[in-house]
Amino acid sequence: MPRRNKTYFDTFKILNIALVIFSLIVCIILMLFRIPGIELLGTSPNWLLIWLIAWSLKKSIWQGAIAGLLIGWVYDAITLAVPSHTLAFIIVGICTARIQKQKYTGEDFISVAFVVSVFSILAETIFALQYLRIHWLSISQVLPKYQQTAIISAIITSLWSPIFYYPFNFWQRRIKQWQKRAIK
Repeated sequence: MPRRNKTYFDTFKILNIALVIFSLIVCIILMLFRIPGIELLGTSPNWLLIWLIAWSLKKSIWQGAIAGLLIGWVYDAITLAVPSHTLAFIIVGICTARIQKQKYTGEDFISVAFVVSVFSILAETIFALQYLRIHWLSISQVLPKYQQTAIISAIITSLWSPIFYYPFNFWQRRIKQWQKRAIK
């Protein structure tokens, strides 16, 4: 009988890993294509940031940092951006894992959208600071474009975040329930 429980547990682990990889691929595809109707002033939702936040909310700080590193590399590979988004995504992954959503916020639309909007602004701020440093620009040269980009990105990303977060979170909870049942 213990062998059967281990097989179920392994199956759930594989299924969960497959879902995580599939959801990441969907987010990468959404980043590559401009879909009419989901843009705001030419800015699309940052799907990889939504994925990182949804995944990191109930993970450890190290898992959030590693996920941020990997997602940052994926984002840079897609956009070929200079400076890199990796530092911003690592910090967002760490901060998201640190807040431990189940302790401080509820499972409603507002809390998810709020977390995503705050961390979207944080990511854009880190990117803008790197941009300032690399190109030796003054703050007055970058500030108007940064403000517009940060606010629009935060709005559009937070509006679309529940559409990804809720199915992803539902699946994670369902897998945990199935694992608990298989162990009993």
